[in-house]
Amino acid sequence: MKELLGQYAAYNLWANKCITDLILSLDVAQHRQNVESSFPTLYATVLHMWVAETAWWQRVMRQEKIIIPAETDNPSMQDVVLGLLQQSAQWEEWVKNASDIMLMNVYEYQNSKKELFSQAVYETVMHVMNHSTYHRGQLVTMMRTLGVKTIPQTDFMVFIRNKKS
Repeated sequence: MKELLGQYAAYNLWANKCITDLILSLDVAQHRQNVESSFPTLYATVLHMWVAETAWWQRVMRQEKIIIPAETDNPSMQDVVLGLLQQSAQWEEWVKNASDIMLMNVYEYQNSKKELFSQAVYETVMHVMNHSTYHRGQLVTMMRTLGVKTIPQTDFMVFIRNKKS
């Protein structure tokens, strides 16, 4: 299980970097152009990914109070991407160094509605990585709507093939 989680965390970082490199190459106006999706803009979607990865990180690390990145200021897309990539790298590094016991550990947390849940850490890791995959798919669709023609492949299999070569 640890090897699979480690691959998935490494893949998450790689795929986030591929998609955000493209986003940063776009015109700044496109970052905040409204496109119908779960979130109204590329910026809001990437920000949500960063917030989610960070909130789950803080829960797993048993922080008492969850601190939401960028809650009080209005960071640039560059800042949001940097925050997301740093958080994704932190997940990758942590999973790589975690013991099986740490990954199997069950912890309690409250969601944003103050409901109490218990979750195994490995389930949370899978959720976080899957959540980012979901939103990367939305980003691809949003960029196609904005007229972006060349979008990098971010499939897990592409990551594995690139890793082997």
